[in-house]
Amino acid sequence: MPFPRPRSLSSLLLVGLLLLIVPLALAVIQASIQLGRLAQDTNHLVRQGVELSGRTQALFRHLAAYERSANLYVLLGDRRLLEASRATQQKIMETTAELSSLPLPENGPAQLDALRRATSSVLALLEFTEADDPEHTNRLAERLEQLSEAANRLAAGANQALEAQLATLERRASDTRHQLFLWLVSLLPAALVLGLAFALGVLRPLNRMDRAITELGRGTFSRPIAISGPSDIEALGRQLEWLRVRLLELAQEKNRFLRHMSHELKTPLANLREGTELLLDGAVGQIDPQQREVADIMRENALKLQQLIENLLSYSAWQSQVSGLDRSEFALGSVVAAAFRAQRLAIIAHRIKAKLEIEHIVLLADQAKIRLVLDNLLANALKFTPDGGTITVRARRLVSGIVIDFMDTGPGVAPRDRERIFEAFYTGSTPQVGPLKGSGIGLSIVAEFVEAHGGRVELVTGEFPGAHFRIHLPLAATVAQPAEASAHA
Repeated sequence: MPFPRPRSLSSLLLVGLLLLIVPLALAVIQASIQLGRLAQDTNHLVRQGVELSGRTQALFRHLAAYERSANLYVLLGDRRLLEASRATQQKIMETTAELSSLPLPENGPAQLDALRRATSSVLALLEFTEADDPEHTNRLAERLEQLSEAANRLAAGANQALEAQLATLERRASDTRHQLFLWLVSLLPAALVLGLAFALGVLRPLNRMDRAITELGRGTFSRPIAISGPSDIEALGRQLEWLRVRLLELAQEKNRFLRHMSHELKTPLANLREGTELLLDGAVGQIDPQQREVADIMRENALKLQQLIENLLSYSAWQSQVSGLDRSEFALGSVVAAAFRAQRLAIIAHRIKAKLEIEHIVLLADQAKIRLVLDNLLANALKFTPDGGTITVRARRLVSGIVIDFMDTGPGVAPRDRERIFEAFYTGSTPQVGPLKGSGIGLSIVAEFVEAHGGRVELVTGEFPGAHFRIHLPLAATVAQPAEASAHA
């Protein structure tokens, strides 16, 4: 039969609290009971001590009066003094009777009997004593001394009995403190064990849930979410798994929509490009310079629109994980030059200077994706570089790999946009120069295609006045080449 265990977080917390509170409550109750008994015994002992002290003082007063009346009777022979002695002796008997009910040592009753006998013997001697009888006087003095010694022994024994009871109370109080301390010390390991069990049973699934939520926030939907633990936490895990599946379905629907719309847009766009090419080639007749300028503008914007559609297709294919790497050997410098030639009209129109510092590097990579990376970086630079500005591209081989720097003289990336600049569909807050606003996926494709080659892209600040993007590619993406001089274009 399996040992029953709490299934939910609330029941686990309740059991943990009970396991800590019940022993502590028992310890407190036990200590309270013992402390209450100690308080009662202490009060009783204090009352007995006060009563014993009062009775002892009364006994000594009666004994002193008894001794005075006896001595005066021996000297004067007055019968009234003998009656006074009898009355005082009666008071002594009553006081000793009261003392018998108070805490006394083991020989206390015997001492009381001795005191009574001594008192009676003194009184008996007085009744037969004659004045000026030296023998009776000496005998009376001896019996009075015996009476005083018996009273002193009784008082000393009573004090010892009180001290013994006080010592017993002190030991009981010390035992109670020690027992309470042991209870508290024994609860510490139990608290540690419960804390460890809570960490394993609650905090660990909560940490897994936190990681799952972080992955969902970052757009990672491929890893299933399975969280074990208390039943309510498992229920939350199942809700997160449902949310992950739903988000994955929405992402797939979005990608399908992008692919379909992109393909639908490519056909009319191709017709527009063919029409402008026919106009520029004079297929329908010669056109004047103003008409040619308008046709060039149409063709330029058609090319930009085609690039945006290609970006959407590439992004959709990448998100659907259907786009692999088709590696081949090619020169990096030729791909960079081709990217600039494709944008020559925009570069000439805005009088932008191109500064290329490319070492002779042969890459072993997907040429189409590297070209798209460069096209997107160049398109981004053209959107923000003012007329007469400069776009600089540097590529060099290092020990750690290949580094490609793409820089412009535009306004740069605003500080509030730097954390999200590589997010898909994020366009930023910096004003763009061109009339066609970007879709916000160009830099996202740059980051994903570079990461697909095992590299990384970063935004560098402080080294160049405008935007500065740096691409790191590993040596595995290159072909070993002898050292050659840098080529500048």
